[in-house]
Amino acid sequence: MVAVGVIGSGGWGTTLALLLATKGYQTTLWEHHPERAQEMQQQRENTLFLPDIPFPEALTVTPSIEEAAQGKELLILVTPSQRIRENAHLLAPHIDKETLLVSASKGIEISTLKRMTEVIAEEIPDAWGRLVALSGPNIAREVAEHKPTAAVVAAYIPAVGMRVQTLLSTSWFRVYTTDDVIGVELGGALKNIIAIGAGFNDGMGYGENAKAAFITRGLAEISRLGIAAGANPLTFAGLAGIGDLIATCASPLSRNQQLGRRLASGETLDKILRSTHTVAEGVTTTKAALQLAARYQVEMPITTQLSHILFEGLDPRKAVPELMMRDPKHERGGSASQ
Repeated sequence: MVAVGVIGSGGWGTTLALLLATKGYQTTLWEHHPERAQEMQQQRENTLFLPDIPFPEALTVTPSIEEAAQGKELLILVTPSQRIRENAHLLAPHIDKETLLVSASKGIEISTLKRMTEVIAEEIPDAWGRLVALSGPNIAREVAEHKPTAAVVAAYIPAVGMRVQTLLSTSWFRVYTTDDVIGVELGGALKNIIAIGAGFNDGMGYGENAKAAFITRGLAEISRLGIAAGANPLTFAGLAGIGDLIATCASPLSRNQQLGRRLASGETLDKILRSTHTVAEGVTTTKAALQLAARYQVEMPITTQLSHILFEGLDPRKAVPELMMRDPKHERGGSASQ
């Protein structure tokens, strides 16, 4: 019997736990608030993030990180990106040396500018050889409802990626493998920034032409930064690049897209963040991306304007003309080498 653990009971963490339990794996979902864990275990659903999706019999919820981690073949970390380090640190004493580790959180640690697998590897001894990153166009609710999609796992060791691929694959969740961990992680993190801008576009009624152009130019920024950091350019034409970007920019279920819509309606960032129990990763990632852009000397004009809107109070209606009236550029320009 395969035993797996999922660390983090938000929408995506719960969805992955549901997927694994539906396959018959003994699945333990960790919720750090004991009263929330007890509530989910008793009600057999996550009423906060995935209401009306019943838990399979093989799914157990626990507030004990030791119970969630010990004796597991597979352990998925899917907490907010800025808490990955502390959670990995808590996990480290309880993980078996053979346990495969999956990072399903999409973000960049703001204090170090490290990717999630880098953070996990610093906190869990000997993690590199059994660590993968999971990404793709995966809106949690749709996956939980068994609507078909695909994802990609990026592994440092091919055999590890193939084993995780087997464990995660279902008739509605098709998993591919790659060796480009950098590209998969940066694609998954940076698309959240562009999704906020796509929400602006929808909220201000700019139309489909503008949205398509915005997504395309957003992909150009993601690719420039990713390639400068060492990613394979082809990754951004795949599931963790354009695939994830389209889903996150288009779906009304996207937290980052909804944040953009609300900002366009005149709400302040502080008010939006206070009113929701979900984490819009694009807010923090915007800060981290600009620091990485400075490190690698690449231009990120969309991210720059979003930063002005998010943190400096710039009116979104002024940001668009500034983007449109930038100096003429070559379409493939924007890096220090061009």
